[in-house]
Amino acid sequence: MFASTPHDKLTDHSTASHWLDRDLSLLAFNARVLDWAKRPEVPLLERLRYLCIVSSNLDEFFEVRAALHHSVANPKAAPDAAGAYAMHSLSKLAHELVDEQYALYNDVLMPAFAKEGVRILSQGERTLAQHRWVKTFFEREVRPLLLPVGLDPAHPFPQVANKSLNFIVRLSGSDAFGRDNEIAIVKVPRSLPRLIRLPDKLSGKRMLFVSISSVIRAHLKDLFPGRDVGQFSQFRVTRHSDLAVDEEDVKNLRTALRQGLVHRNYGQAVRLEVSAGCSEYLSDFLLHQFELPPSALYRVHGPVNLVRLNQLIDLVDNPALLFPAYHASYPHQLSTTTSIFDQLQAGDVLIHQPYESFDGVLAFLREAVRDPDVLAIKQTIYRTGADSALMELLREAVQRGKEVTVVVELKARFDEEANINWAEKLEYIGAQVVYGVVGLKTHAKMLLVSRREGRSIRRYAHLSTGNYNPRTAKLYTDLSHLTCDPKLTQDIENVFNLLANQSKIPRLNKLWLAPFYLQRNLIDMVDKTAQAAAGGLPCRIVLKMNTLTDEKLMESLLRAGLAGVDIDLIVRGACMLPAQRPGVSENIRVRSIIGRFLEHSRVFYFRSGEVESLYLSSADWMNRNMLRRVELAWPVEDPALRQRIVDECLVAYLQDNVDAWTLNADGHYTRVVAPKSRAAKPKPLHGAQAALMDLYSAKP
Repeated sequence: MFASTPHDKLTDHSTASHWLDRDLSLLAFNARVLDWAKRPEVPLLERLRYLCIVSSNLDEFFEVRAALHHSVANPKAAPDAAGAYAMHSLSKLAHELVDEQYALYNDVLMPAFAKEGVRILSQGERTLAQHRWVKTFFEREVRPLLLPVGLDPAHPFPQVANKSLNFIVRLSGSDAFGRDNEIAIVKVPRSLPRLIRLPDKLSGKRMLFVSISSVIRAHLKDLFPGRDVGQFSQFRVTRHSDLAVDEEDVKNLRTALRQGLVHRNYGQAVRLEVSAGCSEYLSDFLLHQFELPPSALYRVHGPVNLVRLNQLIDLVDNPALLFPAYHASYPHQLSTTTSIFDQLQAGDVLIHQPYESFDGVLAFLREAVRDPDVLAIKQTIYRTGADSALMELLREAVQRGKEVTVVVELKARFDEEANINWAEKLEYIGAQVVYGVVGLKTHAKMLLVSRREGRSIRRYAHLSTGNYNPRTAKLYTDLSHLTCDPKLTQDIENVFNLLANQSKIPRLNKLWLAPFYLQRNLIDMVDKTAQAAAGGLPCRIVLKMNTLTDEKLMESLLRAGLAGVDIDLIVRGACMLPAQRPGVSENIRVRSIIGRFLEHSRVFYFRSGEVESLYLSSADWMNRNMLRRVELAWPVEDPALRQRIVDECLVAYLQDNVDAWTLNADGHYTRVVAPKSRAAKPKPLHGAQAALMDLYSAKP
């Protein structure tokens, strides 16, 4: 299926110093996402959306990764030169990325919106009539919800929630008791909208908005009668938010996590954002209060939370400023007039989301729920969302008398609350709910249906590279695999038994299961391909995933590349494996695709001579996925389906010259640009996602 470039040299090398920094690679990924916000050909509201996505990603980066580095800046900690250098590099790159965001927001996007008649008015830009309207809005809607706190020994610094909007104010004069407490804090409730549209009669033919921070800033003096407001600034603190629960030491994991969610908003501070004009006195006061080093301070020229500008996308009613709506086709392998069970008996079915709709998966489950011959349904849930048609179908299955078992992963980061709520709802009506294995996250995506057919029971299954989430299924690229292969479905049954009762699992027929032997099997597959290449066979490895950071797996890829295996890695996000370094990885190419949809599918292709194999997986090549999660990889053995995956998920992405970035030997990424040709017909532009949208939109 792929051409190969044999390479028969094999050299000794030490891998310890080769790896790229994971967190720098994560920030570089966000720089690639930000590039979409810079492109003039992208509709304006979508450019704003990409800007907000980067801000959201950076929030999560600080919430999860920053605390690991802050100990380096702690003067009480032992000196660590390597750690200090990494901290400095991360801080420098993060500040540069944030500065670039706000420059783009102020100098490019806002002027472009103004040309479209959309403006966010500052206090100084508002007319007298607009000032009066804002004043009335403040008095009616905002002021009743604000309670400024003046700091003194009886009023300590208030608890400031993670990522909440706040103001710090320095006052002059004395309070009602004649004291000179000069610092006050104003917390802004999350219930207040961050953008407010002015009435049409005050806007002419334009869409004019004011931000909640501007509204409060204009009326700060009204909150402190008898005092003079001097220095002030909006501020926002980001806190470490990775829940830590000792599963071995709690009696009820669900209860422990629900309690942990209460405290998440008040964890260790890791970042402080203030207005660019914030005085050093106030910024130093806040840094001291939150015990943060100066490098954790971010002075921003605009709202301290760009994520909340997503509201503007919803408020501006102008389809011309958005991507044309894409309507996914119904899975072309499925017929709406024939039982899906009958169709699966004729052969496996592949659904390529979001080009083909998630409706096919829902149709499979819906038929199982309403078929009187279906006896049992088992499913894993990792991220399904707060409002899920799939979960409602599981509730209906219980009410129809099916045996329903749901493995709910309560520790799915930032989805803990939604999953706890679903677990409680399902338990309440009689479903069997289990929470997987202590110490491991259940990240495998599988759905198993047991159906009586004559005197026997046949199993049908759905496996996926992505979550059972109808909303994100419209935004993420993933592969769904429907099958009734008896060996594969028996393996899935055994995995469910493992998750329910932790009994020893028998040897599986086709599934590769983490944390037991997924990593080992992948290394064996890479090493066998390397051995074949060393023996003179043309060999090829093409891997598509979200993240590549597992050292043992990366070492196996380096060995294979040096043995002559031609290797292409399609890694959307963080990649620690250096590409095309002489004597190390010159036979390995790495590219990242950043497009309209979030790349999420995991595909692993190996070929030695004429022998090829292809696996789909729920797992990225990360140590946590291999050793601290329950993950699956499974083979696609149908030649037609395998070729389809190769064509749509690998070849199309390797040919992409629109949305692709290549990793250079120096560790930096360069956007792929179609080369200019002297030929009469230059090489056409090829974006993999656009091509797949065209391919599937043409299907009936």
